[in-house]
Amino acid sequence: MVRFYADEQFPFPVVELLRALGHNVLTVQEAGNADQGIPDEEVLAFAISQERSILYNYQQS
Repeated sequence: MVRFYADEQFPFPVVELLRALGHNVLTVQEAGNADQGIPDEEVLAFAISQERSILYNYQQS
């Protein structure tokens, strides 16, 4: 089992699939950190403090 921290824009269906496969996924929304414009450094620090890998949805413009 892997512990993940899912970014705000990460697709929730993928979160659900990962959970169904037995992984522990905490979303930004569930952590109470949504819509706050938290800098990436703080997101990383939170994930590290929770011993989680970040799931990030990168979209190139």
